[in-house]
Amino acid sequence: MTLIDGKKLSNEIQEEIAKEVTTLKEKGIVPGLAVLLVGNDPASHTYVGMKEKACEKVGFYSIVHKMPESISQKEIVETIEMMNNNPRIDGILVQLPLPKHIDTTKILEVINPAKDVDGFHPYNVGRMVEGLDSFAACTPIGVMEMFKKYNIDLEGKDVCVVGASNIVGKPMAALLLNANATVTVTHIYTKDLSSHTKKADIIIVGVGVPKLIKAEMVKDGAIVIDIGINRLEDGSIVGDVDFENVAPKCSYITPVPGGVGPMTIAMLLKNTLKAAKRRAQ
Repeated sequence: MTLIDGKKLSNEIQEEIAKEVTTLKEKGIVPGLAVLLVGNDPASHTYVGMKEKACEKVGFYSIVHKMPESISQKEIVETIEMMNNNPRIDGILVQLPLPKHIDTTKILEVINPAKDVDGFHPYNVGRMVEGLDSFAACTPIGVMEMFKKYNIDLEGKDVCVVGASNIVGKPMAALLLNANATVTVTHIYTKDLSSHTKKADIIIVGVGVPKLIKAEMVKDGAIVIDIGINRLEDGSIVGDVDFENVAPKCSYITPVPGGVGPMTIAMLLKNTLKAAKRRAQ
């Protein structure tokens, strides 16, 4: 069993990005990332703090627009439009989830697709599905980067994606299809989840249900990628996979924490660097 070390891989990618930023700065370009944080969700504040530290580490300019829970849709739109027009900003990220009174889809559509480093704008989603150059969602491309770095060949593999969110499951399935994998997408309405996972060469799960994937749901030698991150009542953090019992059956598995999470931030930085390079051309 090989543990896929997302933290180590993320650090390597960030070191490469920092070198490229040094070169860009010689041309007078400093990659800039703006984050929009609405409300007081503790997890969102933690994630944004991690993103700020990562930006500082690689030499990006970063700014966080903190807004109260009661903010209006119009005010958020105006702030995004201001960032769209700011030449110092290469990437715009709206930290999700937004408060219930805000139309998330409309907010994401306001972001200039050229600055949509989260890869959620319909323009970028469409290009990603077509296999064209685009910004793709950070967590799925982080997973694809893991496969690449660990020389895991996806062609012809049976992959079961557990979860069909717009942020993870759907873009993950599209990227896997583009890599010539055979993809099954399961979700909350799937009748018999284990009948799909048992057949899979690779299981990728991101649904936010602690230890959902049990040992009996995984075939020997399978590759398991756990995107879930859940805090239990005792304060411990676990994934969507029963790691202790599933790991011995796997050829490769990601831990939680230290697996996919750090890769998501690394890919956000990589997307922002890509946007900055376009500005430099």
